[in-house]
Amino acid sequence: MPIMHDTGEWFKVRPDYYRKVELTTPDWPIDLDLEYMQVVVAPYGGPLAAIRDRTKVGPVKGSAKPIIRILDTTGQELGKILWNHGNLVAMGWSDTEELLCVQENAVVFVYDMFGREKESYSIGQEASVTKIVEAKVFQSTAGTGVAVMTTSGRIFLKQSSKAPMRKLPDIPQSSANCTCWEIITEERNSYCLLGREREIIKLFPGETVGTITANLFEKPTDGERIIKLSVSYNHQHLALYTNKGLLWLGSVDMRQKYCEFDTGRKDMPLQIEWIMNSDNSDSDAVVISYPSFLLIVNRHADRSDFPYDPIMFLVAEMDGVRVITQNSHEMIQRLPKCVENIFAVNSQEPASYLFEAQKKFEEKSYKSDEYLSMCRSQIDLAVNECIAAAAHEFCTETQKSLLRTAYFGKGFIPSHNPDEYIRILRILRVLNALRHPKIAMPLTYKQFSYLKPEVVLSRLVFRKHYAIAIQVAKHLKLPESSILEHWAYHKVMHDPNDNEVARKITEKFKNPSIEGISFCNIAEKAHQSGRDDLAIKLLELEPRAFLQVPLLLKLGKYDRAVASATQSGDTELVTTVLLEIKKKMMLSNFHMIINGYPLALNMYKKIMAQSSRTALYDIYNAMDDQKAMAEYHFLNAIESNALESNLSLIANSYTQGRRAVEAELCTDTGRLLKLQKALTTKHNSVHGHIPFYGMSVHDTMLQLLRMGEQKEAEKIKSDFKVPDRRYWWLRIRTLAENHKWDDLEKFSKSKKSPIGYEPFVEVCMEQENAREARKYIARCREDRKVYWYIRAKLFEEAADCAYEQRDRHGLDEIMRKEAVTSDPSLLRKIADYVNGLEARR
Repeated sequence: MPIMHDTGEWFKVRPDYYRKVELTTPDWPIDLDLEYMQVVVAPYGGPLAAIRDRTKVGPVKGSAKPIIRILDTTGQELGKILWNHGNLVAMGWSDTEELLCVQENAVVFVYDMFGREKESYSIGQEASVTKIVEAKVFQSTAGTGVAVMTTSGRIFLKQSSKAPMRKLPDIPQSSANCTCWEIITEERNSYCLLGREREIIKLFPGETVGTITANLFEKPTDGERIIKLSVSYNHQHLALYTNKGLLWLGSVDMRQKYCEFDTGRKDMPLQIEWIMNSDNSDSDAVVISYPSFLLIVNRHADRSDFPYDPIMFLVAEMDGVRVITQNSHEMIQRLPKCVENIFAVNSQEPASYLFEAQKKFEEKSYKSDEYLSMCRSQIDLAVNECIAAAAHEFCTETQKSLLRTAYFGKGFIPSHNPDEYIRILRILRVLNALRHPKIAMPLTYKQFSYLKPEVVLSRLVFRKHYAIAIQVAKHLKLPESSILEHWAYHKVMHDPNDNEVARKITEKFKNPSIEGISFCNIAEKAHQSGRDDLAIKLLELEPRAFLQVPLLLKLGKYDRAVASATQSGDTELVTTVLLEIKKKMMLSNFHMIINGYPLALNMYKKIMAQSSRTALYDIYNAMDDQKAMAEYHFLNAIESNALESNLSLIANSYTQGRRAVEAELCTDTGRLLKLQKALTTKHNSVHGHIPFYGMSVHDTMLQLLRMGEQKEAEKIKSDFKVPDRRYWWLRIRTLAENHKWDDLEKFSKSKKSPIGYEPFVEVCMEQENAREARKYIARCREDRKVYWYIRAKLFEEAADCAYEQRDRHGLDEIMRKEAVTSDPSLLRKIADYVNGLEARR
């Protein structure tokens, strides 16, 4: 149906359509001629590294020493590496955009995209000694790996810088040499395929010798040998190329052959790469580059070719192949099915009709309804295809047309969910921003979806595109905190003005919608850069004490660390700070600091009370805390059973601390202990061993009363000002315990009881003597008599008392008692009382 302007870049390799997408034209530095360079390009629109190819004769410009130049896809130089190491054998990019450089002695140097060295590691001692002739950088499940081939024909590999080195099996003996090799990653294992003559050798870890696969070609000719070997991006497909121009395509295990194709060319191809599909993870065709010529062959043995610049570099991507030349940057893709359905000539798909209907609608043509009627039954499918096609397009005008069509079509779908439309719209805005020449990250929708927005953001931040990273994060509703922290690190490292840096960081981070910001991380970076004053200013902005305190301790700001810890109220944090600074300071200075913070001081006292009493006394003495010193002496005296001899010292401390009550108590305690010693000595001979020493005044009097020493008990009462109420309780209890009922009655009549007469009833009831209790119940308060009569099980007296007091509730309670219900005469009497009370109402 519709024919768009960019379909001119489509071409057909039967039965499928492919297209060439023109990316931003690179503007290489004037002194960079790719014809004489060895170039490796990072996938996912990443940077490229170029170094002069020593195998090509060309003009030498600048330094005679090798220089690795790192550039983005638009030709902007990102960094340089002056190669001062040994002979460089190979280069390659990791999946995290790190440049790996392998030199002749099997040492791998790792650089970031700005040319800064990050680390280095060796492939192994044997490879280092025998030297290497070739190397491959490959992706594995463990990370980015490196494989090397030594001068002795052995292959060693490491699946990542941290992984152990593996030695692959020996190559079967032959008079011919291997002409090409590749590394294959299959799940967790990586192995090697080598081309030799007309056979492929597989070297799998754990085997003794490699296995040979021969007879791959149907019509081998004399002198024919495999000179190129290419593995697809997903390591599922294999391409072999011979010196006679014969191309073999098949599965990587070589059990399935797709086709054999005679290219008709005798010259050596520059590169062979598989074109991965946009719609799935399969691949149907390969791109072969020759000087000034590009050939595309699919698994059905169909071809298409294009003239090109004399030198070109192919970059395998997960959904196509990028072609970089001196004057252009293009991407070859298999045409996504959704795009083909809409824009193919004579397309009868619903999405194509919907696209045409929207165009006619904008033209205000009645034909819009005709086209709409042709796709109305499948309009939801048509809308989804338009959305998907927009995601795969690079041209912004085409994107807009497709999204307008989807917006037009979804208006005819009841209860349409717009989430996918909005999601693609947001992603396209991000992708268009990334493809801008200033950003130079020409990602496809499939690549963006695979990398995830978080990885794309981290790459923007690493390139120092902070403004666009913030906008992308806001647009995709992702946290901005990590971006701002990285920006702050950059400011700390490169802006020398502390006040200005602190001001800018504060302004950027004051937005309450930004969560997860840690000023401590930035302060740590400032400390590492030797800018402690800036670090302290940044720490003052950190609201979380548990993050702030460790760095304050590292900076030696102990006073601030204690203040911050105590303000947080976190006792564990306070304890950690106290123990840390105590190790690093003089004790006098330490005491001065914590004396100003009550919480810290109390925590320290608690810690020292459990670990070091001497240190505890030192701080009391330093603070002249006489009360605490008295308590310290008291506790020591108790634990050492030397209380009596230390009471004068304790009393003196209390007196100096103006604690008169405590000092008097110490004096009284001393008198009591002396008296108890005398009592113990006096009564041991008469009553046996009775340990008066250490008893309280109460217990001492109680023991004397039980022994019948009333006068001595009364003397203690007088000397130690024991209240009458306590003494009467003790006296009546001991009399009741000894069953001295006459003495108890005399005592009750000696004078008016200060505690009343209910305690008399209580002690009698404890001894189960209701007869004696009856004497004292009569002397109790009127409102308590019924209660005590019931307690003493004197139900008849209780009933009489309740009747006299007109206590209907008391009578009811008496009637419920079991002893009353079993006594008919008493029960009748109580019933008469109840009826009498009812009659008086």
